[in-house]
Amino acid sequence: MAVSMHDVARHAGVSQRTVSNVVNNYKHVSPEMRRRVEASLEALGYRPNVAARQLRGGRTGTVTLAIPDFKERYFVDLAEAVVERAAEIGQRVLIETTAGDAARERALLATGGGQLTDGLVIAARTIEPEDDDLVRAGFPVVVIGDRESVGGVDHVGIPNRPAARAAVEHLLTIGRRRLAVLGGPSNPPHIFALRRSGVDEALEAAGLAPDVVLEIPVGWGRVAGERAMDELLSAGGVLPDGIFAMNDSVAMGAMRSLQRAGVRVPDDVAIVGFDDIWESAHALPSLTTISASYRETAVVALELIAEQFAARGAQREHQHRYVGFELKVRGSTIADLD
Repeated sequence: MAVSMHDVARHAGVSQRTVSNVVNNYKHVSPEMRRRVEASLEALGYRPNVAARQLRGGRTGTVTLAIPDFKERYFVDLAEAVVERAAEIGQRVLIETTAGDAARERALLATGGGQLTDGLVIAARTIEPEDDDLVRAGFPVVVIGDRESVGGVDHVGIPNRPAARAAVEHLLTIGRRRLAVLGGPSNPPHIFALRRSGVDEALEAAGLAPDVVLEIPVGWGRVAGERAMDELLSAGGVLPDGIFAMNDSVAMGAMRSLQRAGVRVPDDVAIVGFDDIWESAHALPSLTTISASYRETAVVALELIAEQFAARGAQREHQHRYVGFELKVRGSTIADLD
């Protein structure tokens, strides 16, 4: 039989209200009384009824996470971080996939995920500021991902422009001058535009013109990166000696193509990716990449959901927060690191 607050109160010789105050971590409990109650909680093995507490507060304890798919490792790593953080704070996560489809993403905004949950965290590819009116009134929504602003909803993102600049500055620092960018407007346009502007800033700071960079349009996955590099190799001519890929999957696809052709990475061509997916540290050579903490993203996103839930019915300014990033230098740009 489950231990109740009444059992703990009788064991500790205090009132149920005092036990409740300790369990809920209210400040106005004397240290001696807190120790006394905590000793009884431990002795009896009391576990709070989280579900009942959530229902009393109008909460389900579940958050919807919407991602495009599980094919890209970035979204797998992101989902793992959100699920892990949710578990730490006593929540569960319902995962939806959208395939990056505009209609499905907008439907989730309009219905709040179509489920009885406390909020929606969505890694969106198509949502624009004009879609704000779709958001169900009073329902907590956080858009997570690569854009400068999402208008009137909360947003957690990566500072794409300075991160891309750091990636290209690294290539320039190690002496690479024949640069290529693997990506193009066929990628999600907001992502490409932000990261390409960071590339241009790095070139300008180095006194180089933006048009010195070879821009190679490519899709958004490993196969696309490999195919694009195969085509470049087949065309002949002078290869770039430094490549910035718009994500790690593209970078690793390109690296596979180069290695198959006998091109040495990083001796002949240095490569930098973006995202720091799990495989990037375990590739051969390991991939230099821009890392933005998945955990920090998850923590901030769930904090914003909680803030919105607590502020239901009250005026609240929408938040746009950015997680930090780090250039992780590995073997694809510095040979001695592997």
